[in-house]
Amino acid sequence: MRICYIAGIGSLHTQRWVRYFANQGHDVHVITLGSSEVNTIKDVRLHELKSIRPQIRFISYGANLLFYAIQVRKLLREIKPDIIHTHYITFWGFLGMLSGFHPFVLTAWGSDVLIDPKHNPIWRILTKYTLARADSITCDGNNLRKALTELGAEPQKIYRVLWGVDTGNFNPEQRSEKIREDLGVSSSPMIISSKNLRLVYDIESLVKSIPLVLKKVPEAEFVIAGSGPQEAELKQLAESLSVSDNVKFIGSIPSDEYPKYLASADIYVCTSLSDGGLAISTKEAMSCELPVVITNLEVNAEWIQNGENGFLVPPKDPKTLAEKILHLSEHEDVRMRFGKAGRKLVKERFEYNKEMQKVEKLYRQLIRTHKK
Repeated sequence: MRICYIAGIGSLHTQRWVRYFANQGHDVHVITLGSSEVNTIKDVRLHELKSIRPQIRFISYGANLLFYAIQVRKLLREIKPDIIHTHYITFWGFLGMLSGFHPFVLTAWGSDVLIDPKHNPIWRILTKYTLARADSITCDGNNLRKALTELGAEPQKIYRVLWGVDTGNFNPEQRSEKIREDLGVSSSPMIISSKNLRLVYDIESLVKSIPLVLKKVPEAEFVIAGSGPQEAELKQLAESLSVSDNVKFIGSIPSDEYPKYLASADIYVCTSLSDGGLAISTKEAMSCELPVVITNLEVNAEWIQNGENGFLVPPKDPKTLAEKILHLSEHEDVRMRFGKAGRKLVKERFEYNKEMQKVEKLYRQLIRTHKK
């Protein structure tokens, strides 16, 4: 198949989908705005959209969208794909819709359905029209399926494809004592968070939990990976709480090093206020046999049984978060039990190759149907 993705190639999520189909021998193209990550993707043809000149960026969102849509239509005439697939509805999905190309697959990620259409009425209109034009829509969580149907998507067009994990790459054997030494946590409990530093991920609650943890386990070390607009604010908060010596903001971790960082930690924390399914970062931590402490969202409670394979805590509740981190820090047997149960769940339900095979089958069905 000749498959054309229209998506942000800088995202690890996009890269995982693209790499799978390239590795299966398909002719894979990506239309994107470009990224430094691009050259690392083997056997993939990249088509970079021309950026809008700085002096005309003040024009409306609609005009910007049309500027890119014209380029996309021209590129699709040159590529002649069998199918196009866009990731993230607001912007990339809109470009897929404006291209007029079919078959057209759309993947919802989370905020593009749960948040964006509620905050911007124009985006809501465009989202509804895009969903109506898509031949198939994939999503991870049941909450996304519900939100998609409320926005007018036809239920029979929606397919649940879980964000899968390469359990061969994300495994406890990746643990690195060198990484722990470099981070200065050789013999200390290491708690890691890998979400970006944005409001929706509520890293603030994690930082506020740290002094409560340190009262009982003063040697605990917190590693906050990821980048984002809240970085300076969060560092200032850590300073004001006098916990800066026990918190390391390390920025985004290179994809090839990421499994090692997860496997080298002792506890994984996710404080998200919204997710389109059990977060891929949580699944990857579980695959590395890390015990997880995550927010009690509907999509998380579907997979995490509180006290059995992880802890669920109320959103924006630093006190309860600290209590669960302390419990895991002080009980190695619970950490081990959660870790084993978590990896077992990921291997049974979130295996990357199985989920991608479902997508490959969907592509072939849509292409056959379109050619009739």
